[in-house]
Amino acid sequence: MTAIGAIIGLLLAVLLIIKKISPALSLIAGALVGGIVGGLPLDEVVVAMTSGVKDITPAIIRILTAGVLTGILIKTGAAETLSNAIIKSLGEKQVYLALALSTMILCAVGVFIDVAVITVAPVAISLGRKIGASPSVLLVAMIGGGKAGNIMSPNPNTIVAAENFHAELSSVMFSNIIPAIIGLIVTVYIVVKLVPNKTVIAPSTINDTEEDKQLPSLWSSLVAPIVTVILLAMRPLFGFNVDPLIALPVGGLAGIICMRRWTMILPSLELGIQKMSSVAILLIGTGTIAGIIKNSTLKDWILNLLSQANVSDTFIAPISSALMSAATASTTAGATLASASFADVILAAGISATWGAAMVNSGATVLDHLPHGSFFHATGGVCELNFKERLKLIPYETLIGFVLAACSTLMCIIFN
Repeated sequence: MTAIGAIIGLLLAVLLIIKKISPALSLIAGALVGGIVGGLPLDEVVVAMTSGVKDITPAIIRILTAGVLTGILIKTGAAETLSNAIIKSLGEKQVYLALALSTMILCAVGVFIDVAVITVAPVAISLGRKIGASPSVLLVAMIGGGKAGNIMSPNPNTIVAAENFHAELSSVMFSNIIPAIIGLIVTVYIVVKLVPNKTVIAPSTINDTEEDKQLPSLWSSLVAPIVTVILLAMRPLFGFNVDPLIALPVGGLAGIICMRRWTMILPSLELGIQKMSSVAILLIGTGTIAGIIKNSTLKDWILNLLSQANVSDTFIAPISSALMSAATASTTAGATLASASFADVILAAGISATWGAAMVNSGATVLDHLPHGSFFHATGGVCELNFKERLKLIPYETLIGFVLAACSTLMCIIFN
């Protein structure tokens, strides 16, 4: 089918998402229309759409089981304990580093970036009052840390990129550790200083203290992420493969046992499944349009454009992922579309599966924060920013994502 059909399908999906129609349904509608406009018979359009979903089914299953870890970290208060410990240990003098590091670690252990920001935001606003920092600056620090943690996490975007490239999840996570650290440093010591600091008094509805909450201890809160990381590291360290399907829920269950919060197992599982179900449904819609793109000549168009611009094949991964994340305003959907559509081309260029997935994962953070996505509104809302104020932060977020993608690509050029 023609590239025009795929482009029209993507544009239609974006338009429907902007109109507040369900992203999954918007992507399915875009895939259907794109396939028909692209010249495929209706029955072949359906085959292409279902084939795209079939390709990412293994990733969807692993993402659903990852909900065990996510639900436990959030519901038990372990995520909050970890963020509070980091902020208290670094103090007010290093407030931006503390906020960025908190969201980075939360995302790195499997918490969604929007949930990480929402978890840390009340403490951030309280600290912002004391040091005279605006919510905009605080939010950029948290988002930068979250993006850095996201590219080395067992979050859905990493899982689906690794799955589509047939790479080990742990290897993809570890490959982006150095880019993540660089991204954190750039966020705290460069990008944050570029944001205009117009102090705004935060609403009194946000609690300054969390003393009334019975949070678990720091050591018990660390058990779940530590067990998960150890299990995922078994393959690269000892050649013993523990699939994420096993490692993520086992780590979560070990954590809840050590926190002695057995009564919260069912509520935690329900929360985790609820969080991951929305992602799984989004991925089904993403899979349909990925199947259409894969069967179109859009890949050839992009490759020809890169060739005419004398761009190395290495850049296919981050550029395609950045474009797809811009189209969907989602890290997960962007990584899914790029890895499902371009994995074969990237691998054929001589790039390893691990580095291909790592670059796609980092590239998906470049433009995943655009206004037609939920991340833009959720993070702006928690810091009480209006639409115009939130819109002004997009260049700073894009800069952070660009640094992450550039560092990951440079690492690939050096070590691939």
